[in-house]
Amino acid sequence: MTPERFLSRRAVLAGAVLAAPGVALAQPKPRIVTLLGDSITAGLGLPSRSALPFVLETELNRLGGRARVRGAGVSGDTSAAGLARVDFSVQADTTVCVVALGGNDLLQGLDPRRTSQNLDRIVARLKARRIKVVLAGMRPPPALGRSYARDFAAIFPTLARKHGAVLYPDLLAGVAGVPRLNQRDGIHPNTEGVKIIARGLAPTVVRALG
Repeated sequence: MTPERFLSRRAVLAGAVLAAPGVALAQPKPRIVTLLGDSITAGLGLPSRSALPFVLETELNRLGGRARVRGAGVSGDTSAAGLARVDFSVQADTTVCVVALGGNDLLQGLDPRRTSQNLDRIVARLKARRIKVVLAGMRPPPALGRSYARDFAAIFPTLARKHGAVLYPDLLAGVAGVPRLNQRDGIHPNTEGVKIIARGLAPTVVRALG
């Protein structure tokens, strides 16, 4: 083999070896999904691998969403508490923020107008930072009073329309009020309940990711 042919062959082999890492480097990085919420998103009473952030991330990646989910849930938070910390809890690299607040407002019987004002400001701040928003609603039990339940439930679709946010109508769909899917308190989902929430929510988040 002549020196020229040897050098040419070596160059081809070297190029093939370098091409593989180059392809890997070209793959897009997972996008960040932040869950801004309360004890439901924090995974109260559950190990981390059974909590909503981990389970939702698994489901998103199964659907091809290429996402990393960051939990920003604080147990006991009302919409006012979420508003107070939204700027530092939702980090700058977030692509989509799922806003899942209002459950504790509901439990405390707070005025729906106050809840609406707080969520309105949260969504507006996220939009100003060019972060896409999925607004997770909830369906209050009729036992709270028909008028109150109606006004509270209307908060989420109204704000989604106003801000052009993606609406997920009911975070606890299929789980709320089902004893076998909740922990002993009857409020917080158990491992199986979280799986149902993640499976329901994931397609909406994938749509928001685009």
